[in-house]
Amino acid sequence: MSNINPDPFTTRPEIEGTFGVVTSTHWIATAVGMSILEKGGNAFDAGVATAFTLQVVEPHLNGPGGDVPIIVHDTRRGRTEVICGQGPAPAKATIAHYKSEGLEMVPGTGLLAACVPGTFESWMLLLRDYGTMRLRDVLEPAIAYARDGYPLVERASATIQVVEQLFRKHWTTSAAVYLPNNEVPKPGTLFTNKQLSETYARILKEAESAGGDRIAQIERARKSWSQGFVAEAIDKFCRTQEVMDVSGSPHRGVLSGDDMARWQPTVEAPLTYDYGRYTVCKPGVWSQGPVMLQQLALLKGFELDGLDPAGSDFIHLQIECAKLAFADREKFYGDPKFTEIPIATLLSDAYNDERRKLISGDKASLDFIPGSVEGFGSIVKLRRAEGHREAVGAMGAGEPTVGRFGEVRGDTVHFDIIDQAGNMVSATPSGGWLQSSPVIPELGFCLGSRAQMFWLEEDHPAALAPGKRPRTTLSPTMALRDGEPYMAWGSPGGDQQDQWTTQFFLRHVHAKLNLQEAIDAPAWHSEHFPISFWPRTARPGVLVLESRVPNATIDTLKSRGHVVEVGPEWSEGRFTAASRVGRRRRAAANPRGMQGYAAGR
Repeated sequence: MSNINPDPFTTRPEIEGTFGVVTSTHWIATAVGMSILEKGGNAFDAGVATAFTLQVVEPHLNGPGGDVPIIVHDTRRGRTEVICGQGPAPAKATIAHYKSEGLEMVPGTGLLAACVPGTFESWMLLLRDYGTMRLRDVLEPAIAYARDGYPLVERASATIQVVEQLFRKHWTTSAAVYLPNNEVPKPGTLFTNKQLSETYARILKEAESAGGDRIAQIERARKSWSQGFVAEAIDKFCRTQEVMDVSGSPHRGVLSGDDMARWQPTVEAPLTYDYGRYTVCKPGVWSQGPVMLQQLALLKGFELDGLDPAGSDFIHLQIECAKLAFADREKFYGDPKFTEIPIATLLSDAYNDERRKLISGDKASLDFIPGSVEGFGSIVKLRRAEGHREAVGAMGAGEPTVGRFGEVRGDTVHFDIIDQAGNMVSATPSGGWLQSSPVIPELGFCLGSRAQMFWLEEDHPAALAPGKRPRTTLSPTMALRDGEPYMAWGSPGGDQQDQWTTQFFLRHVHAKLNLQEAIDAPAWHSEHFPISFWPRTARPGVLVLESRVPNATIDTLKSRGHVVEVGPEWSEGRFTAASRVGRRRRAAANPRGMQGYAAGR
């Protein structure tokens, strides 16, 4: 009898079928995406519906005012592409302006942190050019949930509670939405955002006034957003409101309707790296995505097959490679439209063969060591965190650590979808979360705070400049295996995203764990390098492990010099993953946070 089910326990089954799979960070969004596939929509239609639903049901993690990178594989085109939904800095967002406001950093909250919102235009591009359905089909579920209510998850309630006094004292328009009956809504409350539902209903009504053509309706919706009533309300709010932010002083915004009218998302080839049988695809150096490829370029020189994926050697090697890759992220990455980034060198064998010599097999590095490429990069000045920094996930499951002024790390949502035809989409929407800035009352949502990832130093590749994209942490992943599109995966988690995505991939490839086993396995992250969010501090040598990592592993890592902190059992990441092999479609989702779910048949 012992051979009937030889597989180890997992928190839920790896979903498998031949029709299609949807996996996301919230069960309602997964169900909505699956319903679109059942109605005959493709993966891209389902992705748009899933994304709009996630804006409603996870408002503490993403919103309409945010941004998104999307990786797609379209079987008709026969290629993998990246849609850059990362809006740029406004025309008036100059270093001189921010310094004239007495700032040394872009604030982590408030109106000065806002870039052009990128999500809506990106979903419209995906629907128009890759999808098959009408706008109504993909927008109606989100409108209904915002209007009629959805059960508020515990983390959303906890986030509102943390910023309650900020809302009451300074951000009263947010209090009007998120403190119904003048109190913090309890977990499980059927929560509504009627103004948001009315905003999307109005966009839909204006779109359908364009007539019966699907494309014409999408184009009219885009106009309502970037040149119509949405842009007008955002422009007015930024011009007329002085908003308290994390700097401790109120500031007006610089985002304008003209900024919104001028921007559109772009489609580009992914950045790729070959690792054995696999070709891993990431967004470009305007994101942190290539930091995963740099880790793989370093790890390629080690023998990982057969290593225990919760053992000290496996963890040590991945973390030491991450330290070097993330140091390069800090020194070199930025918008390639503004600065030439030496990414070909950073991924080359010659460069990584030299970098790999810095890694000791039995001693943790406590130094911050960016590489050197002549003529590129900038000097990185480390700001050390004083004392203990609360790890992402300490408030639960890789979700935000929120301060009293709304500053946040490790926000975000994620989904992966594969349909029967083999179309694939992986996306990591974020920003515009409820604690980023005040709700714009006419719209029911707030602006994002991605501009906090810029530096106010002229010579830095990620320096603030009008029209420039901030180096986002958002980082979906796709991989081909033996040349065939194979897997899509990702996780929320700010700077942790490309640590967790790399660990997941290594567990799947080298330890042969299936998708669910690789997600369930104990995870960890380094805080060795500067975080991308306010206040941009680093904690050299710190390694945060889930308590499920074996004690023997923890003791060995400590003996190697890692500054080990042990977090809760299930606290690292909120993964989803999906794969396709022949007709088979598989998917898995994270038990951490008690929200993510995979569906399929």
